[in-house]
Amino acid sequence: MLALISFRSVSLPRFGAIFSVLAAGVIVFATSVAQAQPTALRPDTMAARVAACTACHGAQGRAGADGYYPRLAGKPQEYLYHQLLNFRDGRRQYRPMSHLLAGLSDDYLREMAAYFSQQHVPYPSPARADVSPATLEAGRALALQGDAARGLPACASCHGAALSGLMPAIPGLLGLPRDYIGSQIGSWKTGLRRAAAPDCMADIADKLTPADIGALAAWLSSQPITEPYAPESAGSLRLPAECGSQAQR
Repeated sequence: MLALISFRSVSLPRFGAIFSVLAAGVIVFATSVAQAQPTALRPDTMAARVAACTACHGAQGRAGADGYYPRLAGKPQEYLYHQLLNFRDGRRQYRPMSHLLAGLSDDYLREMAAYFSQQHVPYPSPARADVSPATLEAGRALALQGDAARGLPACASCHGAALSGLMPAIPGLLGLPRDYIGSQIGSWKTGLRRAAAPDCMADIADKLTPADIGALAAWLSSQPITEPYAPESAGSLRLPAECGSQAQR
């Protein structure tokens, strides 16, 4: 009855205008809903097979939104492959990853690594590090100069002058969340994360103090990225220490 009374109280021209507005609203709403739906994945493609990965690491491996799950897109294929192996075989400790990878063959892990290494998506703007200028300077000095008195090489001596990584298996350090960087260095220091021997990162992490780790994580995570941001070619750097991951296949 209310609808009938309302309809009769509105003149036909005015009703036509209201109807047009309502119809336009329905179209806009339907379009918004359609755009919000994820693009359907074609079965039996690698994009569909790694949907369990991108649920946490973001579409195309661009990084999770929670500040912990790192970017996979564009990392060196061998680096990604080694990390998949390490999770599957217990050298890295994170139960959900170990569960997902249990029983997968080396060849399949290589296919997954190849897929993510070939994804090239824009990097977001870095987050501002809410730390003191002195902390940022300490992080910058460790990353670019190291500390010879403590036997600490600069991050750049292995990860490249632009900190973009080194082929075949050293990753870039920029574009990663602060919490992730700190937790991974900490995991190396405590033995929760390991790599193929000789594990050069474990040796370096063992010499870093908690203040060092915090400073590095703050500085690295706050640096902008200049494109193209890609790993340097293999053999372009003389590493200050032997790293098993560079020789692992």
